[in-house]
Amino acid sequence: MVCRYHHGLGQLADRSYRSNLPLQTFCAAQCSKLETRNAVRLRAIPGTHQPLTKNGTFSANACGPMLQITGLSEVAGRYKALLLDQFGVLHDGRRPYPGAVEAVAAAMDSGLRLLIISNSSRRSGGTLDKLAAMGFDRNCFEGVVTSGELTHRYLTLRPDDWWLRLGSRCLHINWSKRGPASLEGFGLQVVADPRDADFFLAHGTEALSLPGGGLEERPLEDLKALLRGAAEEAVRTGTAPPPLVVANPDVVTVDGDDLVDMPGSLAAAYSSAGGPVVLMGKPSPLIYSACGEILGLAPAEMLAVGDSLEHDVAGALSAGVDSLFVAGGIHARELLVPREGGGEFGGRQPATEVRVDVESLQRLINNLQLGSNCPGTGGGLKAPTYVAHHFVW
Repeated sequence: MVCRYHHGLGQLADRSYRSNLPLQTFCAAQCSKLETRNAVRLRAIPGTHQPLTKNGTFSANACGPMLQITGLSEVAGRYKALLLDQFGVLHDGRRPYPGAVEAVAAAMDSGLRLLIISNSSRRSGGTLDKLAAMGFDRNCFEGVVTSGELTHRYLTLRPDDWWLRLGSRCLHINWSKRGPASLEGFGLQVVADPRDADFFLAHGTEALSLPGGGLEERPLEDLKALLRGAAEEAVRTGTAPPPLVVANPDVVTVDGDDLVDMPGSLAAAYSSAGGPVVLMGKPSPLIYSACGEILGLAPAEMLAVGDSLEHDVAGALSAGVDSLFVAGGIHARELLVPREGGGEFGGRQPATEVRVDVESLQRLINNLQLGSNCPGTGGGLKAPTYVAHHFVW
C-alpha cells in the first residue's frame, strides 16, 4: 500500500517564518563570522561526487553518487552553513561522540554558521542547555529548529485552511518514562476514545494522555494496534480516518548503546492501515524551508548532517540540500568496521579506528529503496552527497 504522507503544507513556503512562524531559539551571544576556508582537494573531480568503494576507487555499482570523506574539513569550504542533527551525530542522548565537540568548534571557527535541526518532539527551548551540559559551546549555534517546535507552532497558529479545519479534539500519544510532553497552550481537548477525536497527535510511544490529566502507560504494540484499528474502522464505515500529526518522524533513535522506538514507528503502522499521516520534521521539506528562512540562505549554500538515511538524507535531498551521512549513529552496527590493524569493533570506539563499509551502505540504501518508497524524497535521489564514519573535523 502506498503510504499516505502529507508533507507539503506548502502554502507556507511563500510566507516569512520570521514574522509568522518564529521557530528559532537564538543563542545569547552571536558567533563570530570568519572567512570560510578554501575547500581542500578531494579524491574526485572537483564539483562532482563520485561513488567510492571501500578502498577509495570509483564503483560502477554504487546506488548513487556519494563521496566518502574522513572529516568535515574536506568539504566545509563549499558551504555557508551546517544543519546539524543531534542524536547519532553530536551525541548518543547521554554523551557526546568522540571528536564532536571539537568538530563543532572548528566548524564555527572556519566561518560556517551552525543550526540544530532535530526530529525531537520537544520544543526548541532546552536544546542548547542540554548540549552545553555535554561540553558543546552554545555560542557556536545560531539557533534550533525541532519537529516538536514546528508541531507547536502549527497547532497553535493554524496558519492555513487545512490546519484551521483540523479541529481541537485529539487522541494524544505521549511519553511516560522519558518525560511527558505538555499540551499546555495548544488549545486542545484530549479525548480517550479514537472515535471522538478530530485528529491523533504523537509526541511519544509510551502512553496515552488522559482527558483529566495524567497518563495511561501502554505498550508500543498496543498503541500501533489502536491506530490500525481506528483506520480500519473508518474504512469499514466509509468515513475518513483522522489524520495523525507526528511530532517526531524518526522510527528509532540512539540512547547510549541502545536504540529506542520513536513516533515514526506509529506513523508507519497507521499509514499501512490507510490512515493519513502528517510528518512535522525530517524528511518533510517544510523543516528545511524553515532553516533556509532563518539563515537567509539558499538550499545549495547549506549542508545537512545526519545519521538517518530515511529522514536526514532523504529530507535534505528532497529539499535541494546536500547531505553528509554519519554512519556511526543508528546504523553503526551495520556499517562501521575496524580499520586494518584495529581492535574489535565497539559501540564507542574512537573514530580514528573505524571506517565505513561502503558495500554494506550501498546494500542498506538499496534495501530501504531510498528515493522511491520513503516519504519526502523528491523521487529518485538514492544516496547522500557525502558519507563519513563520525562527525569529526
